Amino acid sequence: MDETTCVTLLEQHGIKPTSNRIVVLKALANSENPSSIADLERSILTIDKSGIFRSLTLFRDHHLVHALEDGEGGLKYELCHSHDDEEDDDQHVHFYCERCHRMFCLYDTPVPAIDLPEGYIRQSSNYLVKGICPECKARKEG
Repeated sequence: MDETTCVTLLEQHGIKPTSNRIVVLKALANSENPSSIADLERSILTIDKSGIFRSLTLFRDHHLVHALEDGEGGLKYELCHSHDDEEDDDQHVHFYCERCHRMFCLYDTPVPAIDLPEGYIRQSSNYLVKGICPECKARKEG
């Protein structure tokens, strides 16, 4: 994602496009999988952990990222591609590999509909499947 696209995306979400926020957004956009703060800290050498955390918190508050439980008690972040301000229309299942500890987005696998009891209002859903990814399965068989 280029800088102009980052600025436009930040502004569309009501976020002032500072240089730090653009760098964090680019790092998220260039990541193949959801990223933890530690992952981002390793890839962004110009911003400290607290600066990355502040950007991610702001992004989450403005519906620009999803915060996902990572299968080990931590959080990972991914860009939100929803086009609806009221409800996420890009929710999908995530897969956590218990061998290599990576998280994968299964974009073609939607989160199943859940009927909640009366009085409950769903704000968001995270659907995480744990197991062994194809790459780790192939290494074990080989």
